[in-house]
Amino acid sequence: MSTLKNHVQLIGNVGQEPTITNLESGKKVARFSIATNEHYKNSKGQKVQSTDWHTVVAWGKTAEIIENYVGKGKEIALTGKLRTRSYTTDDGNQRYVTEVEANEILLLGSKNDK
Repeated sequence: MSTLKNHVQLIGNVGQEPTITNLESGKKVARFSIATNEHYKNSKGQKVQSTDWHTVVAWGKTAEIIENYVGKGKEIALTGKLRTRSYTTDDGNQRYVTEVEANEILLLGSKNDK
C-alpha cells in the first residue's frame, strides 16, 4: 500500500518545448507543462471539455528521454509524485509551487511526433 502514497498518473499533451538544465553535479533536469483534458456533459446535456495544466520536473535518465524524444504537443503518459517547494521573491514574499516529479514516462502517439 505504501506505493499508493503520493502517487500521480497523468496522460496529456506537452504545452511547450521542455527546458533542459545541466547541473554542475552532472545531473540533468527537465521542466515542462502538460495539459490534461476531461470531457463530460453538463446539467443541460452539452459536451464540455475542461483542461488542467500541470508543471512537471524530471531528473537524470528520465530528463534525457524527455530531451531526446519529447516536444511541444507530444502526447505522453507519466507517473510520479507531487512535490511542493517554496521560494522568496525579490520583494521578500514567500511563494509556494507544487509540481509533479516524474519518475517514469511513456511516449504515446506516432513515432514521428516530437
